[in-house]
Amino acid sequence: MTLTVVTWNINSLRLRQAHLHRLMAELQPDVICLQETKVPDELFPEAIGHEIGFPHVLKRGMKSYNGVAILSRTPLKLTDDTPDWCGRNDCRHIAATLQVAGTSLKIHNFYVPAGGDIPDRNANGKFAHKLDFLNEAKEHFAKFKPERSVLVGDLNIAPLENDVWNHKQLIDVVSHTPTEVAALNLWRNQGFYDAIRHFVPESEKLYTWWSYRNRDWAASNRGRRLDHIWITPDIVPLLDSYTILSQARNWDQPSDHVPVAIRLHL
Repeated sequence: MTLTVVTWNINSLRLRQAHLHRLMAELQPDVICLQETKVPDELFPEAIGHEIGFPHVLKRGMKSYNGVAILSRTPLKLTDDTPDWCGRNDCRHIAATLQVAGTSLKIHNFYVPAGGDIPDRNANGKFAHKLDFLNEAKEHFAKFKPERSVLVGDLNIAPLENDVWNHKQLIDVVSHTPTEVAALNLWRNQGFYDAIRHFVPESEKLYTWWSYRNRDWAASNRGRRLDHIWITPDIVPLLDSYTILSQARNWDQPSDHVPVAIRLHL
């Protein structure tokens, strides 16, 4: 059997929940991980899961900002001992275990702080928060060797030169600075593998986000790869294919991020 896992910064679930039907038609996923749901748990649109055939839903949300959720065809067991990152309780991580093909798989869904506009810890508290978050994530995963795990999300960093439209112009822009890239790499090195770059060489351009400021985003194509899927080495042999659903950037009232998926052959 196969398992398709999708990650998507939907940028307001209540505004764009109808797009999940299109997502289903395009990718036929088994697990959907959403970021920036922007809805407190008590107002979460519970019906959408049943409408798309995903009766198992876990969410962690707040009013107007952040928020993460995992929707699944098969039962999920919440991992309830995840850290309160940076002591803020700001709904940036949710983790769960699902049983599939007679074995378990852990899913981590992250929304990393964007970091503001100034890449200076002392001048910009948002950037300091981002770096602290990345360091805490690195330290957390360093405490144990993750196994049979998939980590997804809007990690808000484009780590490679070809993960941005122009490396030289963006080297000092938050999301692509050497400081952020180094911090992200240290986190990933705690036992994860970049699943998308398994299929696409580092020499090729690859984006998942295009700014709302670019009216003709496709023509200018000034993108960044901010959305990632990492897997543990023990399931690398299970990788079957990947999809970046770029056409979703043209949907009505689109998110500025597009869905990213991997399929595992179990």
